[in-house]
Amino acid sequence: MKKWFEGSGLEEDVVVSTRIRIARNLENYRFPQMMKIEESEKLTQEVLNSMKDFPDGGNYKFIRINALSPLDRRVFVEEHLISPGLIQRPNYGSFLLRDDENVTIMINEEDHLRIQVLYPGLNFEEGWRLGSSIDDFLENTLNFAFHEDFGYLTSCPTNVGTGLRASAMVHIPCLVMTGYINDLIRGLNKIGLTARGIYGEGTEAIGDLYQISNQVTLGEEEEKIIEKLKNVIYQVMSNERDIRNNLLNKRKNEIEDRVFRSLGILKYSRIMSSGEAMRHMSNVRLGMEMGIIGDIDFSKITKLMIEIQPASIQKNAMKELTKEERDFRRATLIREFI
Repeated sequence: MKKWFEGSGLEEDVVVSTRIRIARNLENYRFPQMMKIEESEKLTQEVLNSMKDFPDGGNYKFIRINALSPLDRRVFVEEHLISPGLIQRPNYGSFLLRDDENVTIMINEEDHLRIQVLYPGLNFEEGWRLGSSIDDFLENTLNFAFHEDFGYLTSCPTNVGTGLRASAMVHIPCLVMTGYINDLIRGLNKIGLTARGIYGEGTEAIGDLYQISNQVTLGEEEEKIIEKLKNVIYQVMSNERDIRNNLLNKRKNEIEDRVFRSLGILKYSRIMSSGEAMRHMSNVRLGMEMGIIGDIDFSKITKLMIEIQPASIQKNAMKELTKEERDFRRATLIREFI
């Protein structure tokens, strides 16, 4: 079975992935941060009982965080299948993962439920259709905490209302290179959107990858939130492509040198940190986006960017590695790919 990041998607020269995340809480339960283990277990069983007959044609595997090794927990985070917050309280957290990895239902993270739908490329419509269908199905049997004036109630006030966070992970090296990224971030903040790092809130952007998502969930309909975000993503794509073409026309030698210099470093290096690898792979991906480098699928680059992260490197080695050993194996993996 393919992992989600091994597939191709629309507008993949800029948009790496699309995510829909819906936060829900159950009535008559305290928020996860205040729960006792017994409450957590009772709630978990309620969710499992409700999901067992969900008719989407997929098979769901139930995984408890405390049943995973610390390494496996980090691998799931690096693959964007669960959030960093879910592994912080391992005795409480668990998740359901559909066999195609497009759907994760996190239990007892910051909220009782985090329904996540993840697709490669730009695909808000299918993500929202599937996420909404899971939400509706669960609401038939679970009593969600809801207020007539405020909407769905959540642990963090910023999620109150629809509980919806829609996001797109974009690769925008040209906006970063020319300094327009700062204007973009300021502009997003003015219209209720935000740009975060690759693992969400509180994480940094590496490899010129940013998650652009809505900040406001109260007072707006879900479809309007998604439509607004989608329109902004199209503007970001247009700006990135325009700057890309301009750079290729006016600074072709400089850009080609940047791309091939990074390609050479990746091809011959024997030691490579994850940060350095992501910088150079961003330049190689830029070369693909500009047509300077051909014969590589975007999905393969996305897959490699995930597989060279620290926990994934160690998981692949099937043994404990020092930082130096990880850096050596990372460089080897990249050389073999190229």
